[in-house]
Amino acid sequence: MARVTLITTGGTIASQRDAKGDHIVSSVAGADLKQTLHDPLDGIDVDVDDFCNIGSFAMDLPLAFSLACRINTHLARPECDGVVITHGTDTMEESAYMADLLVTSDKAVVFTGAQRSADSADRDGPRNIAEAVRLAASPRARGLGAMVCFEQFFHAARDVTKSHTYRVDTFRSGEHGKLGEIDGEVVSIQRRPVLRKQYSALAIEPEIELIKLVIGSNDRYIRWAIANGTKAIVLEGFGRGNATPSVASAASDAVSQGIPVIVTSRCAEGRVKPIYGNGGGKDLVRAGAIFAGDLPGPKARVLASILLGMGLGMDEMRREFEELGG
Repeated sequence: MARVTLITTGGTIASQRDAKGDHIVSSVAGADLKQTLHDPLDGIDVDVDDFCNIGSFAMDLPLAFSLACRINTHLARPECDGVVITHGTDTMEESAYMADLLVTSDKAVVFTGAQRSADSADRDGPRNIAEAVRLAASPRARGLGAMVCFEQFFHAARDVTKSHTYRVDTFRSGEHGKLGEIDGEVVSIQRRPVLRKQYSALAIEPEIELIKLVIGSNDRYIRWAIANGTKAIVLEGFGRGNATPSVASAASDAVSQGIPVIVTSRCAEGRVKPIYGNGGGKDLVRAGAIFAGDLPGPKARVLASILLGMGLGMDEMRREFEELGG
């Protein structure tokens, strides 16, 4: 019999209306989530670990790091064949990518959740848990890294993002595409992720700012971050990774002070590449900024937190981003 550990962290899947009925709060225990599982899950035993019970908008990098460490602990047990993590959808992709970078086992790690609360008449949580458990228990899922399983599809943690605020099929992998799907008892794998690497980190660096550029952006926020203890800055630039001239100048000052500046794009798809001058990507790369390939800003921030936590210098970080940015 396969044995899967269900780690619960809260989120909409564990939420219901409070006594006054005026808001939804995460309050359902892991044992109650397990009770929603029905056939056909015969042959799979499920253990429960109540890690925390919060909305994922309250998740932070240190807690996501602790969650990845907890996953590693469970997977190190010979009797554990895989892990499912229930998590709020708002930051699921970031916690999943943290786990993808830090989990050392090749056993399946599957994140899932819900877009509808646990007390909704048409709740989507029980089905998502059941399918995630089936995926985690499948020998075919080994070596795929951390995944997000939602609405029968499962995605690589590196590529997936929440694409819609409330639709139940919110998770998408853009131009990379899903890893596969679950059709009843069948786990169908259509591709395997390539841009993966595991790190052994004893700590992370949470003081990393993510700044999204918009028309007319100036250097104010970057200079504030420099003056207030940030250890790295992730820029969501325009297009191929461009900035305004004042932002490029501030980025140069940050790098000169030993603060890595990592360039991503605010576009949903495509890679950053230094092409333009006058504040564009060419100026940023001349200033020493690190270009993150097609990693989106939130995931570049997760990777940077791990690399800085390991004590890597700017040149070493550049090599890691070049390898994992695609």
